[in-house]
Amino acid sequence: MSNGGDGPADAEEMSVRFETIDLAYNFPQPDAEGRAAELAGRMPRGSRRFWGIPYELASEGATPNVLRLSEGTEQTVRVGAAATHLCFLHYWEGKLPEGDDAGGQPLGEYEVRYADGESESVPIRCRFEVGWDSHQWGQALYAAVGHEEMTTLDFMSQEARRSPGWGGIQCDTGSSGMSAPWVFALINPRPEREIASVLLRCDDEEALCVVGLTLYEGPGHPLRHAARRYFKLGLPEGAKAGAIDVDLGVLVRDAGPARARGDQWLEAVEAGLGVPAGEGLDESCRLLEISAADGATLTVDTQRGNEEQTYRLSVGKALHEGVATDRNVRLEVVHPERTWLEVTIRDEDTGQPIPARVHFSGPNGEYYAPYGHHTVINDNWFEDYGADVKLGQMDFAYVQGKFRTKLPVGEVYVEINKGFEYEPVRRRVRIEPGQRELALSLKRLTDWRSDGWITADTHVHFISPQTAWLQGQAEGLNLINLLASQWGRLYTNFGDITGKVGVEDDDTMVWVGTENRHHILGHISMLGAHGQPVLPMCAGGPGEAYVGDPEERTLAEWADECRSKEGVVIRPHFPQPNLENPVDIVLGKFDGLEIRYFPGAGSGPLDDYNLREYYRYLNCGYRVACVGGTDKMSAGMPVGGVRTYAQLEPDRPFNFENWGEAVRAGRTFSTSGPLMDLKVDGRPMGAEVRLTGGRGTVEVEASAECAWPISQLEVVMNGKVVAQVTEGAGAKSLRLHEKVEVKGSCWLAARASSALHVQHAWPIFVAAHTSPIYVVVPDSDLFNPSDATYMLTLIDGGLTYLDTLSVRYDEQRHREMKAIYQHARDHLLGRMHSH
Repeated sequence: MSNGGDGPADAEEMSVRFETIDLAYNFPQPDAEGRAAELAGRMPRGSRRFWGIPYELASEGATPNVLRLSEGTEQTVRVGAAATHLCFLHYWEGKLPEGDDAGGQPLGEYEVRYADGESESVPIRCRFEVGWDSHQWGQALYAAVGHEEMTTLDFMSQEARRSPGWGGIQCDTGSSGMSAPWVFALINPRPEREIASVLLRCDDEEALCVVGLTLYEGPGHPLRHAARRYFKLGLPEGAKAGAIDVDLGVLVRDAGPARARGDQWLEAVEAGLGVPAGEGLDESCRLLEISAADGATLTVDTQRGNEEQTYRLSVGKALHEGVATDRNVRLEVVHPERTWLEVTIRDEDTGQPIPARVHFSGPNGEYYAPYGHHTVINDNWFEDYGADVKLGQMDFAYVQGKFRTKLPVGEVYVEINKGFEYEPVRRRVRIEPGQRELALSLKRLTDWRSDGWITADTHVHFISPQTAWLQGQAEGLNLINLLASQWGRLYTNFGDITGKVGVEDDDTMVWVGTENRHHILGHISMLGAHGQPVLPMCAGGPGEAYVGDPEERTLAEWADECRSKEGVVIRPHFPQPNLENPVDIVLGKFDGLEIRYFPGAGSGPLDDYNLREYYRYLNCGYRVACVGGTDKMSAGMPVGGVRTYAQLEPDRPFNFENWGEAVRAGRTFSTSGPLMDLKVDGRPMGAEVRLTGGRGTVEVEASAECAWPISQLEVVMNGKVVAQVTEGAGAKSLRLHEKVEVKGSCWLAARASSALHVQHAWPIFVAAHTSPIYVVVPDSDLFNPSDATYMLTLIDGGLTYLDTLSVRYDEQRHREMKAIYQHARDHLLGRMHSH
C-alpha cells in the first residue's frame, strides 16, 4: 500500500490514495518464446512511477515478470479495496496490420467484480485501451498513454545546451513515449463499492500482458491534465525553494520569483526601457506553470538557515478552490479562466490600427505572450529569430495593429511602446468572462517624419526581411538595413539578398545588404548596394571568416565597390575592430560612423573611448556623419534601439537614394531616445559655416526632446564642452541658445543624455549625439598632430600585419592592398609636414 509520501500536515488537502496490487505473474510459459520473451524482458521492474502513478513490479532479475493472457485464457487478480480508477500497465503482443491505423479490434475484457456480487466489464481494444510494443509517429492511443511520461526542458539551461539537437530542444518539451507498456486508467463506474477482484480475459490470438496494477482513489481522471495555468507558490519568510515536483502532471516551468505589478509599476518613469535583471523580485513567491490532473500533489523542499522542510499541496484544490495550503505555504492559481480576444492598438489621433511592441502580465509579473509568441524568450546569439524581444527581465512581442490572442480573465497589466515619438503606455485593464475585444491606444508625442526626418537602423542581423519589417513598424522605423554576413562556416541572410528593396509597405522598407568583416582590419557595412552583393563578405580567417580564408580585399576596396553600386558605406560599431579606420577615413571611404555606445551618460559628460575616437578624426578635419544602429544579433536587442535620424532635402520623397544622400550630407543624429536639433548661425547639421575674419562668434541653438526625462544637453566644439544645460530632476525637453567664441576652424556637435538606462543586451544610457556642423575660418586648417600620430601608428600596424601574419591570396593582391595603406599614410604624413 502506498499513498505517495509521508502525508501533509493539513490532511484535508489530500484526498488522493494509491494502492499497488500484487499480480500473480505467470510468465514465461513453455509456449511463449522468441518475440514474446523479448518483449517481456524489456518491461520495467521494481518500484516505479509512471505519470505520477506508483507501481510495484517484478523485482530485478525475477521471472516471471508479466501476467500473460493467451487466447481463451483468463486470470483473476484479487483486490479487496475501493477505487475510482484501476490503473493498468499492460501491452498487446500483436500489431495492427499495415494500412490499418484505426484499430478498435476487441482483444479481450477486464471485468471488475465487487464484493456485493455485482460486476462491470470493460472491453480492451487495440489502440483504444492498449497498444502494441512500439508505435510509429501519429499512432498514439485514444484512451491510454505510453509509460514514458511527458517532460519539459529548460532550453536555456546549460544542461540542455550540451544536448544534441538544438532544434528539438527549442520545442521545450519531451513528448510522452510511444512504446509498451501502456498506462490505462479504467474508470470504475461504482467507486463507492469495494472491488473484490478483477477478471482479465484475452480473446485474441496474440496475448494480452499485464505488467502492473495500481488503484487510484481521488478526484478526476489521473491521466487527464487541466490546461496549463500559472500558480503562485508562497513560501515562509526567509525560506528558499529547492526541488519542486508535481506527481500527476507536469511542472511545465518554474518561472522564478514574482515581480509584483501595481501602482508603482504603472507610474514608473522607466516604462518602455525594460527592467534590469534581478530588480523587483519577490523571493518569497515563485511563479509556476503547471498542467496536472485534479488529484495531483505539488511537493516542494525548502530551506531556511539550517532548517529543511517538505511541503505537499493539492494542485486540484488550488485550481478549483483558488488556494491550497500546507502549514504556512500557499499554492494559489493565477487567473484560472482565459478568453480569446481581438486586440486593437490604435493611434489616438488618427484612430488607425498601428503595429507596436506589447507586454501583457498578471499582478505577479507572469508574462502572457500574445499567441504565436514566446513565453520564454531566448536572447542568446543566433538562437531566436521571431518577433519577440527581451529588455532585461521584461518580455515583449511585436504585433500588428490588430491581432487575436488569449488573455486571462481578471486583472491584466499592459505596456505598449512604439519607438521614440510615442508616449510609452502602462495600463491596468480588466478582462471580463466572455469578453471578445480589447481596445488599446498610443499617443503620438511628436511627428518628425512630417519634417522630412527618416528613422533607420543601420545594423540588423539574422531575422527574416518580413519579421524585420514588422519589428521596424512596431518600433517606428522607416528603414531597416538587414545585413547578411559570414561567421566562420555560418552564412546568415545570404539568400535574402536581392540587390533591391526587399520589403516595402506603409512607409517602412527593408533592404538586405552585407556586413563585410575582418577580425583585425575592421568591419564595414554595405547598405543599399544594387545588383550582386559585395564579396567576399569576410576575409582573413577566424574569428570572422573561416580557417584559411585569405586576405582578399581591404575595407577601402569593399567601400569602393559598394559606392559603385549606389550603396551607402557605414563603419559599424565604431571604432572596433580598430585598425583600418584611419586609412578609410583619411581616404574618405566611409559615409557614416555608427556611434551606438552611450555608457558614460547620466553620471557626467557623455564622453567615452568610442566618442573620443570619433573626435580624433573630426579634430583632424575629416568629415564623416554620425549614425545609429543596434548590431541586433539576438532577441535581447530591439530593432532601432539605437537609430539614425536623417533629414531629407525639402519636398524629396522617402526612398533609399534620398536617405543615403541625407546621411552623406551629415543631416543626422544617433539616438537611443532623445530627438535632437542643432543649428549654428541658422545652418543645420552637416552644413558648413564660413567666417570671414580670423576669429569671431557663432550663434548656437540646440534642443533635445524625449519620451523619458533627460538630464543634460551639451554642445561640444572640437571635443570640448562649450555650452550646456542641466536638469538634475530630468525634463522631457531641454534647450540652449548661446553665442560661442570661435578662434579657428572647428566643428560643433550637440549631445544629450539621461540618468536612465535602456535594457538592451548590453545596457546603455538614454542618450543622443548629432553629426557636426563645420565652421571654416580662413587660413586655419583643422588638424591635431598628436591624433595624426596615433592614426599613423594604426596604419603602420596594418602594414606590419599584412606583411607578417596575413593569409595572402597572392603576391599581386598583397601589393595592391598594401598600396592603399601606403597611400593613406603618405596623405597623412603630408598634412603633418605642412603643420
